[in-house]
Amino acid sequence: MALDGVFLGIVKNEISVLLDGRVDKIHQPSREEILITFRTREGGYKLLINTSAGGARVHVTRAQIDNPRVPPMFCMLMRKLLSSGRLIAIRQEGQERILCLDFDSSNEMGDIVRITLVIEIMGRHSNLIILDKDGRIIDAIKRVGQDMSSVRPVLPGMQYEAPPRDERISLFSLTREGLKAAFEKHAHAELSKAILKSIEGLSPVFARECALKVTQDEISAGELSDEGFEKLYLFLTMQAQQAEKGDNKFTVLKSQDGLLKDFCFADITQYGSLMERIHFPSACETLDYFYTERDITARMKQRASDLYKFLQNTKDRIARRTANQKQELLECADRDKLKIYGDLLMANLYNFQKGDSAVTVQNYYEEGSPEVRIKLDVRLTPSQNAQRYYSEYRKADTAEKKLTALIEQGEQELLYIDSVFDNLTRAMSETDIDDLRIELHEQGYLKSARLSKGAKNVKTRPPMKFVSSDGYEIRVGRNNKQNDKLTCKDSEKLDIWLHVKEITGSHVIISAKGGEVPDETIMEAAVIAAYYSSARSSAQVPVDYTLVKYVKKPNGAKPGMVIFTNNRTLFVKPDEGLVERLRTDKQGRD
Repeated sequence: MALDGVFLGIVKNEISVLLDGRVDKIHQPSREEILITFRTREGGYKLLINTSAGGARVHVTRAQIDNPRVPPMFCMLMRKLLSSGRLIAIRQEGQERILCLDFDSSNEMGDIVRITLVIEIMGRHSNLIILDKDGRIIDAIKRVGQDMSSVRPVLPGMQYEAPPRDERISLFSLTREGLKAAFEKHAHAELSKAILKSIEGLSPVFARECALKVTQDEISAGELSDEGFEKLYLFLTMQAQQAEKGDNKFTVLKSQDGLLKDFCFADITQYGSLMERIHFPSACETLDYFYTERDITARMKQRASDLYKFLQNTKDRIARRTANQKQELLECADRDKLKIYGDLLMANLYNFQKGDSAVTVQNYYEEGSPEVRIKLDVRLTPSQNAQRYYSEYRKADTAEKKLTALIEQGEQELLYIDSVFDNLTRAMSETDIDDLRIELHEQGYLKSARLSKGAKNVKTRPPMKFVSSDGYEIRVGRNNKQNDKLTCKDSEKLDIWLHVKEITGSHVIISAKGGEVPDETIMEAAVIAAYYSSARSSAQVPVDYTLVKYVKKPNGAKPGMVIFTNNRTLFVKPDEGLVERLRTDKQGRD
């Protein structure tokens, strides 16, 4: 899944549109990535540089990335050095996974100085390093001290040294003789591994694809026939020509359960039907698609980790309390027996006296009046013993009523906490997370909302908006409070309300325009409702729909909790492609 050198070379060619462009804005969305906005003659572009171990890359992006309200120190340094700087060169040495961006920028005295950004795409050793005109390190997004690496420390003031290069052949200057000589050195290695060791800048998935073009069996490089070698050589040269022309078939591999697994600059067929192949017209679009979803999810989980833990602990606490109440309720089931014992004692007051530990009487409440033995408190008179049973009966009767209400309240709380948890899993920005903190604070679960810095000055984002194939507007709530407002205040009586059946999810409203809504629009809105629910990964999801006038919010109900009648049910499959196609507020993914 790593970005290989050949792919990086194609990215270099694509981002050449930034040459002569000026730096407009610089942001640091997370600790290991930088977002630079350029102004060029063709328009604005955003260049994303990521140095994380599992997602190191550089490419032009269209994704709307949520930025921290207080920029980190490294971001402030970048702004100081590169604001209004002009990009004059983009360099890559061979097919190494290192890209250098040269800028002409003004210093504090107004003089033009050369600043170079070195982007190293090397797994967990990935880094972004700022160099001055003499090649000295100004700073790095990840400083590497002597205690971390005695071979190649990266610290301010040191002279920059590129990582050592392996002696391998370039894909773009490949010859039969050179490839044969390289294979002779790795004759005992598996063919795919020999390709990796012989040719610079290739990924394992592409090397395996090359080997598959020659043989279906695992053979060593030394066992490759002349015919097989010729087929391999021709395939490699064809891929090199396509890369030079920018005519690659960029591929993303998605597993059957919807997880993104890998990407490549060539078509990948080795997995057969086990993987879905999605093709893209450019390298930047490929990387943008592959990493955007994964990065958003990872970023939000990191920023909301304390909230995840709080919700889980709260859910466990409510579940334990409700379970104990249910056990107490079971114990109240014998309360009628207590009243009967009180009646029997009152009817037999003269058959026992103070100091007796028990009395045997006839139970005339049962057929045949069988004898029953009733325990007594030796300290009490016969009348007091009878009143004791009446008192215990009244306590049990009252407890049953209170416990029934408390259990119902607890179960509603569990549903509510589940709905907040579901909203949190789909949060796409700090604003979404802050809204959930405020909601929990207002409901008494959090003592303090503990909002992120600057959150009070940021407005809550409006509901997500979509337009159906028939032209009808569809709105989707982002959280429980917004669900309430959307359904109960911002919708007309004849609008259509949708929600997944007996599962946590967002409220969905179709604006009916005062008329009848086509079936196709209702079906598309049901797919959206299923997608924005905890059943997103299911194959078949039931979705209830009815008119807004049939949806009511009970007094005292938690946010997002409603009752409805006159509903019908559709069964649909969540479809991300359909959801994205109908979306009109692309910033909804921020």
